[in-house]
Amino acid sequence: MAEDTPDFTPTDNIEHCRYELKFGGGETPAILVYKEQGDTINLVHTEVPPELEGHGLGGKIAKFALDDARARGLQVVASCPFVSAYIRRHPDYMVVLTASEKERLGKKS
Repeated sequence: MAEDTPDFTPTDNIEHCRYELKFGGGETPAILVYKEQGDTINLVHTEVPPELEGHGLGGKIAKFALDDARARGLQVVASCPFVSAYIRRHPDYMVVLTASEKERLGKKS
């Protein structure tokens, strides 16, 4: 899993089906919403509060979610454009994608 520091505390808020990342004691976390069904997790939407942009939180929460899916043996669908772009920049995560996602993200746009 990703490394925790006082400024980087990712969690899986199972009740709200989202990964959360609080930064610097901020009240509003960065989030990555997901839908889980069987052995597949669909990473749907990433949101970073405007006041927290520019700190790399989107990438940190995407990495955390992908590492969590890998550790749990889940296949990933990356509906979120930010997560799709993250995977394209970090192709080692292609192995966690479903077959159709591998094909979709492997194509050059």
